[in-house]
Amino acid sequence: MDIEQNKIEDLNEQIIIDKKNDLTTGKTGEKIINFTIPLLIGNIFQQAYNVVDSIVVGRFVGKEALAAVGANFPIINLTIAIVMGITLGISILLSQYIGAKKTESARKTVDTAYIFICITAVITSIAGFFCGRSILILLNTPLEILDDAIIYNKIIFAGLIFMFGYNTVSSLMRGIGDSKTPTVLLIIATLINIVLDLVFVLIFKLGVKGVAIATIIAQAISFFAGILILTFKKSIIAPHVKKIEFDLSILSKSLKLGLPSGIQQALVAFGFMALLRIVNGFGTDVTAAYTAAGRIDSFACMPITSFSMAITTFVAQNVGAKKIDRVMEGVKKTLIYSIVASVVIGVCIIIFSSQLMSIFTTDKTVQSIGKNYIFIVASFYIFFAIMFTFNGALRGSGETVIPMLNSIISLWILRVPCSYLLSKIIGTNGIWWGIPIAWFFGAILAFYHFQRGKWREKKVI
Repeated sequence: MDIEQNKIEDLNEQIIIDKKNDLTTGKTGEKIINFTIPLLIGNIFQQAYNVVDSIVVGRFVGKEALAAVGANFPIINLTIAIVMGITLGISILLSQYIGAKKTESARKTVDTAYIFICITAVITSIAGFFCGRSILILLNTPLEILDDAIIYNKIIFAGLIFMFGYNTVSSLMRGIGDSKTPTVLLIIATLINIVLDLVFVLIFKLGVKGVAIATIIAQAISFFAGILILTFKKSIIAPHVKKIEFDLSILSKSLKLGLPSGIQQALVAFGFMALLRIVNGFGTDVTAAYTAAGRIDSFACMPITSFSMAITTFVAQNVGAKKIDRVMEGVKKTLIYSIVASVVIGVCIIIFSSQLMSIFTTDKTVQSIGKNYIFIVASFYIFFAIMFTFNGALRGSGETVIPMLNSIISLWILRVPCSYLLSKIIGTNGIWWGIPIAWFFGAILAFYHFQRGKWREKKVI
């Protein structure tokens, strides 16, 4: 009787997902590319939120406004790190349940995610709104941009729940193998953001306040549109308000997977805060240059980070399906794709660095400093590609602690100290040299831990 009951339960747990979203079958390279392309487009448009804000205020308000917006990036990145860490653990767990064909467990994972993220968003929003000023002062933000930086900060944190909501919906979509829908939502939201930026800044003359409001409205639209699409499709990851179920054991598993990544992302964000404090010490011109060049750098790294996100989901589904040979094949192909992309993009942005910097500002001093940043950092994207590919594969297997430790070592033991010491010796260029030095050692560590193979023994579901 018990055997028959178990068979019925196993049958009820099964799920058939769309073949185009199933990463456990089909040609490995083709599946990874098809999954990565929408991710890449989505990540480009995600970055466009901040970049458009920077371009609009830099070109139409001034370098002080550009620096004020840029001063908030590390703080915003820290808050994104919180939600990314949590949702990554949920996404990995969901992907493995999908790969193992367990419907009920997948549904409980989704319900638990919505409840926990909602609570986290409210707490983080309140904390950020009231602590933003103190953090900006701690970061040594120049006095001439402090008031604008505080205004931008408060508006962004007031609407933080929409940012958390969209990132959760997108992460769940990727967990079931759908990378296209989040991309469509981002394209629409970014276009709205661009229009509103121009309207609020050029017509209503709201300056920094205007670009912050535009960003919040765009994020709210993308979040609600995502919920409506999922509800209309009757997707397994649509919120079930009437039947929503919180599962403490699933939350525990998700946090075990996600917290190391969340801590890693938070440490990265704190690292950028430490770098920004070093940068701010050199004045508004360097802060503005760092903001503009950093946005270009973020765009340039998008293909690499997209491949990393793709291999995480790919590995998670195939580990759930117990297809280790397919995992290895996927990692090798992703590594090749990432390295090729890193070389091509690095060469391109170095060649066109002058034109790219001129998009953000007409100030020649700021442009010159930013060009130095681009030349130094873009020359070593290959190490960034290697590090991100292997860290992404480790996360997909459920081994999220190792990437966290890699980040602690490369960022806090190498990047921040190197940037600080070198800046004392050779000036602002020393800050930039700390970045590729950290990537080099981070790549070695990630490769070593993946080749070691301990991730094969990791059991999540």
